[in-house]
Amino acid sequence: MLNDKAILITGGTGSFGKAFTKYVLENYNPKKIIIYSRDEFKQYIMQNEFKEYKSKLRFFIGDVRDKERLTRAFDGVDYVIHAAAMKQVPACEYNPSEAIKTNIHGAQNIIDAALDSNVKKVVALSTDKAVNPVNLYGGTKLVSDKLFIAANAYAGDKDINFSIVRYGNVAGSRGSIIPLFHNIIKNGGTELPITDYRMTRFWISLRQGVELVIKALEEAKGGETFISKIPSFKITDLAEAMLPGCKMPEIGIREGEKLHEIMVTVEDSMTTYEYDKHFIVYPQMVWSESRRAIPTGKKVPEGFSYSSGNNTEWLTVEEIRELIKTVDLEK
Repeated sequence: MLNDKAILITGGTGSFGKAFTKYVLENYNPKKIIIYSRDEFKQYIMQNEFKEYKSKLRFFIGDVRDKERLTRAFDGVDYVIHAAAMKQVPACEYNPSEAIKTNIHGAQNIIDAALDSNVKKVVALSTDKAVNPVNLYGGTKLVSDKLFIAANAYAGDKDINFSIVRYGNVAGSRGSIIPLFHNIIKNGGTELPITDYRMTRFWISLRQGVELVIKALEEAKGGETFISKIPSFKITDLAEAMLPGCKMPEIGIREGEKLHEIMVTVEDSMTTYEYDKHFIVYPQMVWSESRRAIPTGKKVPEGFSYSSGNNTEWLTVEEIRELIKTVDLEK
């Protein structure tokens, strides 16, 4: 479905943007892929990394805060993948107005520009932190999600829909636990600090995140939130897998941190359906019968929730050890 399509990725020089670009170029024949981001140096690096595909790539310097620039960049674009965001929890807490400008105002700019530019599909990347948020980053992403869902109400007769994909920290991504442990071990450390022995996380790779976005592009009718069914692991098991027999001092949970990654709440379960490899949370409000997505999966039971703490699939220490070998740690 991506053949001969023009695709734009906001925040396209990030880890997701590069993985998505590589996947699409290797599996489809797009008309072009536009990388939209603020950092000219990262764009230069990415141009060199993908130089064999230079005829298919375009690089736009721009900020999601700039609606006029977005509108110009969206000209002739079929699909938009919105990956740009302020993501670091401490940075958002210390610079709240900046987080709001990028994550909330930027989301509205994406919506307005897409509606004005005849874009066909918009998929926005969300996060587990938007579910019952306990920090500003999560709060801004919750508002962003609501904006993208409600954007379908403004589409009218336009051939466009907006949907969301939600997942937690990608294995090996900057600021996550695996690179932290890796650096401690590389520098000769013999202890791996654990914030709370009860802590769990989902395991998702960049490729799985990309495939979830592809699924949303293929299937979304408007307003759905797509969530992968993936295994959980205990942080203590991760430490054991990376440094067998190590000491694990418990140092206390950090501000804005959760014990478990939550993807579907009990309240969301009212409109959540289960499929073979994913869940879909359908919008509770439907603004047009022509845009109503008809679920074909299995309705989850009353009181259902989906978090890394109540998952039915768990990774063993040995399975974690094998998966770590596949992780490309970011520099």
